[in-house]
Amino acid sequence: LKRSAADKRLLEHTGRAVVFTSLEDLAARIDSPDLDVTADDVLVLQNAGPRSASAMPEAGYLPIPKKLARAGVKDMLRLSDARMSGTAYGAVVLHVTPDAASGGPLALVRDGDRIRLSVKETRIDLLVDAAELERRRAAAVIPEAAPRRGYDRLYHEHVLLADEGCDFDFC
Repeated sequence: LKRSAADKRLLEHTGRAVVFTSLEDLAARIDSPDLDVTADDVLVLQNAGPRSASAMPEAGYLPIPKKLARAGVKDMLRLSDARMSGTAYGAVVLHVTPDAASGGPLALVRDGDRIRLSVKETRIDLLVDAAELERRRAAAVIPEAAPRRGYDRLYHEHVLLADEGCDFDFC
C-alpha cells in the first residue's frame, strides 16, 4: 500500500468484500451496472499472483467501478495478489501472499465477507469464523494449469512468492 497515494480515511477501514476470481472476471464485471458494490466495499482480485496462470502481470490496479466513479468516488479499498505500476494511485494493497493460486487466505474470501485493514497495526483481517474458513479451505479447488513446457514450466514450478521477491527457488 502506497500511503501517500491513498485516501487517508481508508487506512483504517472495514468493508464488505466484492470478489473477482481472475483478471477475466474483473474485466467482465467491474463496470457492469448490475455489480452490487458501494464506495465502502473492498474490491478483491484473486488469482493474479506469481503462481497464478497469469504469472503476476502488472494488473493489480483495480479500477473504481464506473457507476461509483460517475457518482464522484475517487478511491476505495482494493486488495490483490497482483502487482501494478508505481504511478497508479489509491488505497490498493498488493502482493498479498501467499497468493490465491497457492491456496493462501486470499483464495478463501467470498462476496459479502467483512475485511478490516489497519495500517496502524499493519494488519488485514478476514472477519469470518475460523470454522467457516476451514470448510472453505477443505472445499477449495485450485485450478489445474494446462501442461507447460520450456520457460513457462520452469517458472511455474520454481517461482517464489511475492514476499520472497518472485525469484526462482534455485537462485
